[in-house]
Amino acid sequence: MSEFWLISAPGDKENLQALERMNTVTSKSNLSYNTKFSIPDFKVGTLDSLVGLSDELGKLDTFAESLIKRMAQSVVEVMEDSKGKVPENLLANGGRSLEFDLTSFVTHFEWDMAKYPAKQPLVCVVDTLAKQLAQIETDLKSRTAAYNTLKTNLENLEKQSMGNLFTRTLSDIVSKEDFVLDSEYLVTLLVIVPKPSYAQWQKTYESLSDMVVPRSTKLIAEDNEGGLFTVTLFRKVIDDFKTKAKENKFTVREFYYDEKEIKREREELSRLLSDKKQQYQTSCVALKKGSSTFPDHKVQVTPLGNPDRPAAGQTDRERESEGEGEGCFPPVSIWGNLSAHFVCLGRYGLPVNFQAVLLQPHKKSSTKRLREVLNSVFRHLDQVAAASVLDASVDIPGLQLGNQDYFPYVYFHIDLSLLD
Repeated sequence: MSEFWLISAPGDKENLQALERMNTVTSKSNLSYNTKFSIPDFKVGTLDSLVGLSDELGKLDTFAESLIKRMAQSVVEVMEDSKGKVPENLLANGGRSLEFDLTSFVTHFEWDMAKYPAKQPLVCVVDTLAKQLAQIETDLKSRTAAYNTLKTNLENLEKQSMGNLFTRTLSDIVSKEDFVLDSEYLVTLLVIVPKPSYAQWQKTYESLSDMVVPRSTKLIAEDNEGGLFTVTLFRKVIDDFKTKAKENKFTVREFYYDEKEIKREREELSRLLSDKKQQYQTSCVALKKGSSTFPDHKVQVTPLGNPDRPAAGQTDRERESEGEGEGCFPPVSIWGNLSAHFVCLGRYGLPVNFQAVLLQPHKKSSTKRLREVLNSVFRHLDQVAAASVLDASVDIPGLQLGNQDYFPYVYFHIDLSLLD
């Protein structure tokens, strides 16, 4: 499953024992895989400032989650020709030169002390997170706009090469050899002839006007409706020839062979295709310089209460990156930090002393039983909240959220189903 439950309870002896009981029950019943979620000791300040920060972090977390989903959708759009590879390219960066798939990032989460020093007041850390999210959104909008412009220009050029002979570009059909060029007296025209009229064209084109060069016609392209023929004549009879051709339901296609313009058009199409390919290549990997790579690196994570069990996740690829090495999904790092902030700002007062645990339910059908186990283990923290889990009709005074979102323990939901 791509669903995680981040919970916390006071870090005193009684509740640490409760967490161990929870882990024992969930492990034996195969309900979830649990790991400790380390959170630094922050400079919180007063209880009033704690409440204010909690509200602000709630808003920032909603914004971060929305931003991640928008970034995932942008990857889907860029990888339109390889949608089956999208999940494997949704990578996050944990503040190091490692790239993680999103599930591994969450289970391997480590606080980024370099970017978000715990010694700073918590309000400063939150302000840094907010500014980074705003910058990421600005960059996303800019890149999305650039890609959409590129895609539109490319589609317009491709449409020009996919229409019928009346509308499509002719630069990829004609060649220099099809025309009489640099002549003071002669000119080559292009004429669209319906397929049923091929024989009529061959019999009459020389007599449609005076001064048509005999045996100068050649079929150079066809579509479902007709063919594109060349014909060479004297410049002075162009208007008369066009009139007579129209009377016979032959259409002279306005076209002037300009080798420089044709080359420019072909280069423009090639450039746009190259730019689109580059967007594909850079949308899902870290921007980096050079070609050096580091050996594969295992990230060690100690499962809660079971140190012998191997950590979840695959071997992570370590790459030499530019700058701070942000991967395709830098806001996932921020989202993880927000989650850690949010879950530590519990409702149990100061000083801050919590133990956070990340639970990954094994399957959807086990979530109800998992919730019952958590409710049973932590009901001593809030009897009213515990009762509301079992009875949705129980009213919790002062609670603005729905009862289903309020539990005896601090609860934060993480859903990595970004492509649903």
